[in-house]
Amino acid sequence: QVRLVEHGGGSVQAGGSLRLSCAASGYTYCMGWFRQAPGKEREAVAHIDSDGRATYIDSVKGRFTVSKDNAKNTLYLHLNSLKPEDTAMYYCAADPGIYGQGCQTLLTYTYWGQGTQVTVSS
Repeated sequence: QVRLVEHGGGSVQAGGSLRLSCAASGYTYCMGWFRQAPGKEREAVAHIDSDGRATYIDSVKGRFTVSKDNAKNTLYLHLNSLKPEDTAMYYCAADPGIYGQGCQTLLTYTYWGQGTQVTVSS
C-alpha cells in the first residue's frame, strides 16, 4: 500500500502559476497527475516514470511540467500560464507499472491521493 498526500493547490488569476507536490510513502515506477472538473470526466494530465520519461495531454503541453524525485518519492507538477479551463480537482496517482509498457498506457492507477483544488479566475 502506498499513501499519497498532495499539497500546493489554490486560487490564482489567469496567467498565474502554481506548483503541486505529492509525497508518496513508497516507491512506484509510474506516477501521474489527473484532474476532474465539475460535471466532467477525470482526465490524465501527465505521466512520468522513474526514468524521467514524461507525457502530457495536448491542452497542457508547454505550460505544465511534471517531475519526479525518486530519492524522496515525491512527484511535482508545475502549472504555468494557467487558464480558467484548468480549474479542477487535481489528483496524484501511483502505480507499479507494467513491464515494457509506458505509464501513459495504464488503464488506471492503483494508488490515489485525496486531491487538491486548483481554481483559476479570469
